[in-house]
Amino acid sequence: MIDITAANFEIDVLQASATTPVLVDFWAPWCGPCKSLGPVLEKLEAEYAGRFILAKINSDDEQQIAGMFGVRSIPTCVLMVNGQPVDGFMGALPEGQVRAFLDKNLPSPEQLEAEQEENEAQQALEAGDTDTALEKLQHAVATDPANDDTRFDYVKLLLQLGRSDDAKVAFAPVIAKAAAIRRLDSLQRWMDAIDASENADLGALDAAIAANKRDFAARFARAQALIAQQQWTDAMDELLEILMRDKSWNDEQARKTYIAVLDIMEPPKVAVAEGQIPPEDPVIATYRRRLSSVVLS
Repeated sequence: MIDITAANFEIDVLQASATTPVLVDFWAPWCGPCKSLGPVLEKLEAEYAGRFILAKINSDDEQQIAGMFGVRSIPTCVLMVNGQPVDGFMGALPEGQVRAFLDKNLPSPEQLEAEQEENEAQQALEAGDTDTALEKLQHAVATDPANDDTRFDYVKLLLQLGRSDDAKVAFAPVIAKAAAIRRLDSLQRWMDAIDASENADLGALDAAIAANKRDFAARFARAQALIAQQQWTDAMDELLEILMRDKSWNDEQARKTYIAVLDIMEPPKVAVAEGQIPPEDPVIATYRRRLSSVVLS
């Protein structure tokens, strides 16, 4: 529990909520219901063991902050996430209702554990330790199977390591919804490219394209072979050749596959201060512009 004033509001509420949800409790010393709610909130903060931070604001002393939140009666509690209010309640709710409020809005212990494993996996990848990264991601997926972003990273790493059979097993639980979720669809297209190019003859494909530059089937097969080899920019260059000649070919397969490659190439987002935009990979930025210029031409 932390007492909040105008001096530490920015750091201990707004900035802190970027990493851990902050429950702001507006109270006053004379408020009877506040005296009932306060111990309940403090007990739950200890019980939830780091899942949220309790921040108490004396609304009499900090009227400007209370005004910012539109507080009209106390106690009023507001849950802050990423510097923004996401939910709240008024009045001295009983412990069971406060607990239900927290459980509805806070990540579960399993989600937090999986998030930690994901972060450690990314650190291991940055250090070049793919074995540890794979182990961490596998554990994260097992701990929080509903986290599609973690599963994306796990399947992606398996494919990068050439373990396509293992990737298919890890992907199987989400295959039914892949068409509706773009990043999962991108993984499916990568695996399809691996399967389609298993016996690809690049020499024969090059000859077919040289004989007929509008042989889009050959161009697409060549792009899939390059995707299987993780030659991402070469694959996108080939797909652009199709798009420049026929944007809608084969139900826009060239465009959809190009976007899939961009998704696959996208590095993990770099943490930045609130209000700042993470830097974009220059290669990805270049190929996004190329796609836009062709599609919009």
